[in-house]
Amino acid sequence: MTEGLAERRPQSTALPIEIGFLADHGYSPEILHQAAFLATLAGVTADEALLKHGLIGETEFYRALAAELKVPFLARPHISREARYPYSLLAGLAPLAGPGGGFVATPRGGSLIRLLTTRQAWPLAITTPSGLRQAVFRTKAGSIADRAAYDLREAMPDLATDVGYGQLAILFITLTGLVFFGALLPERTLAVLGVALSPLFFGMVVLRIAATLVSNPVEPAARPLRASDADLPVYTIIAALYRERRVVARLIQALSQLDYPEAKLDIKLVLEADDRETWDALRDIVLPGNMEIVIAPRGSPRTKPRALNVALPLARGRYTVVYDAEDVPDRGQLRLAVDRFAKLPRHVACLQARLTIDNTDDSWLTRLFTIEYAALFDAFNPGLAEIGSPLPLGGTSNHFRTSVLKDIHGWDAWNVTEDADLGIRLARLGYGVRDLSSSTLEEAPVTLGAWMRQRTRWMKGFVQTATSHSRKPWTLFRQLGVWRFCGALVLTWGIVLSALVYPLFSGLTLIWWLSDTTWFPTSQQERIGFTYILTLSVCGAASIFIPALVALHRRRLWRLLPWMPLLPFYYGLVSIAAWRGLWELATATFRWNKTSHGHARTSRSGTI
Repeated sequence: MTEGLAERRPQSTALPIEIGFLADHGYSPEILHQAAFLATLAGVTADEALLKHGLIGETEFYRALAAELKVPFLARPHISREARYPYSLLAGLAPLAGPGGGFVATPRGGSLIRLLTTRQAWPLAITTPSGLRQAVFRTKAGSIADRAAYDLREAMPDLATDVGYGQLAILFITLTGLVFFGALLPERTLAVLGVALSPLFFGMVVLRIAATLVSNPVEPAARPLRASDADLPVYTIIAALYRERRVVARLIQALSQLDYPEAKLDIKLVLEADDRETWDALRDIVLPGNMEIVIAPRGSPRTKPRALNVALPLARGRYTVVYDAEDVPDRGQLRLAVDRFAKLPRHVACLQARLTIDNTDDSWLTRLFTIEYAALFDAFNPGLAEIGSPLPLGGTSNHFRTSVLKDIHGWDAWNVTEDADLGIRLARLGYGVRDLSSSTLEEAPVTLGAWMRQRTRWMKGFVQTATSHSRKPWTLFRQLGVWRFCGALVLTWGIVLSALVYPLFSGLTLIWWLSDTTWFPTSQQERIGFTYILTLSVCGAASIFIPALVALHRRRLWRLLPWMPLLPFYYGLVSIAAWRGLWELATATFRWNKTSHGHARTSRSGTI
């Protein structure tokens, strides 16, 4: 990006004050002029351009600044417990520990210009941004961990995850009874089950088909005009990493290739304190100047949303996006999101980009996963967003207005499907979610064991979300209104219950079809039963296959059409995962089943 800029750079020898002092400390005027020019292009201060483009390391810069100001440079400052998180880090100023008092600072932008201009005499020392961050995290580790885990619970207890063991007990008893009576009285059990759940199931059918038929092409109908770099806002990227040594280099490469001004990217890689393997992998990589490593303090629960909550208070961008370790987003995704946000009303707080599987040809399982993701992110979810329904978010490529995300206290650290929970919570608080016609490549689990562990966690989280948001149904009804309330029920309890009863209902239906009276009903009761079962079976099949067909058409993945007859079997596996999730919810409520990445053998895009 910086190559060939010398020919275009203005010939003026004047340097901005925030970097001009470096010329007296042995740094090349050529590099400083280059930084000044990049700053002009991006609309940032010259020190931001210098550091984020990696023209000078932060340690070199702040050592030179300390020498210029004739104050101490502290590589490892010891700060007072009076420091405040996150404000000390956002301001770049914290009180020092010890009887001498004073402050340690990491001035940037306007504060750096004022400091160099006024040369204030109050007690001051200089450190690097990473040095100050590490000092604050050492001193305030306990309060940072507590905030990441409990902030939502303390601020909005009615919207926080509460397992609802009474609801779970009723669910367990009901399902046990259905299994017992299903074996004893299959026809009557099927009738009772159908009558009880038919409103929810037919609601799911109607919602899936209606949302799917809304026109939502994979690529935007018209590309927006390219905004100048100076007009773009700062954009924060958060990626929570745990044991990701196989893919972290590819993630950094993918983020480095985004079509967005480097000086306006605020990228935070969040690691767990005991994750030596990812840390060691990062040590072998020269990180761009706009990336920083945040070490989450030890604490419970050990979940991705808690890690995200550690980084969120430090976000400096107008918008924030979450990516997973294995993600490869479209290069223009951030620019497209900025343009989309600018054209949408302020109550739209989130844009969900399209997730698509890259390692499709690894196995039969990845092919079916690709079909499922295509149906979900290229057909169903975009349609839900278009009709204004609540939308369970995907776990990655969620673009937020940062101010809104902070106002609603980020993610629920205790929900293992934090994305679905956040989508429902946004709807309850009056915010909207829209589709972003931009793709992010993801890696699907290759083996059945890895897939089952991941899906068990997802289904456990959906049960958490369903029970938590239905604790006070009348409150939910008042917040959402009639139609969105129905949509929320379908997208929470509908998903949970349909997965749980899928094998039972399929087995009872099979018994019904094989009975002697099915094809030649004689009594009115038998004809009603025959019509009902036929209608439910046809509608259920339509809700599975129509979104898949539409999605394969939009993605141009017709070569996967021969695998579609296996979808009923695939959703049978989802049902097994749902039962495992229900059991795990009772025995290991907040355990996070880690999905291992970096095992893909094939790539549709050629990224591996």
